[in-house]
Amino acid sequence: MGDTAGTKTIPEEGLGALDEILGFHIRLAHNAVYRHFTETFADLGLTQKQVSVLWLIEDSDDIAQTDLGRRLQIDRATIMAIVNRLQSRGYVERSQSKTDGRRQTLHITPAGHDALQKAWTANRIHEEWLKSKFTPEEVDVLINFLRRIHD
Repeated sequence: MGDTAGTKTIPEEGLGALDEILGFHIRLAHNAVYRHFTETFADLGLTQKQVSVLWLIEDSDDIAQTDLGRRLQIDRATIMAIVNRLQSRGYVERSQSKTDGRRQTLHITPAGHDALQKAWTANRIHEEWLKSKFTPEEVDVLINFLRRIHD
């Protein structure tokens, strides 16, 4: 059975012992959030990781690829593939660091900035959907609880 946001609802009956497993519920929640993100961002042709990388490059002057991977907790090969994909689309460019000639840093291009502006609009829709399930206080608590898991 589905709701209007395109996410599937699993009936409580029939889950048995799974209903008491926290990791199972985290996976179901992740799947629902990912599905909604994918639907909301479909017209942009960007993945969650690509959007995160663009946002971080825009927010961080003279950031290196290795710094991106560390901050986003993405392995070296995956971050390289994401950056290469964004570069091939003309959204980011690599250049020599302004502060350290041995480092290669990333910068957003005008096309990347335009894509990011569209992503911000889509993200507002996505965040409103997600946050509508909680009070503002619950959102703060949930973020803090999730940080305990990923930090």
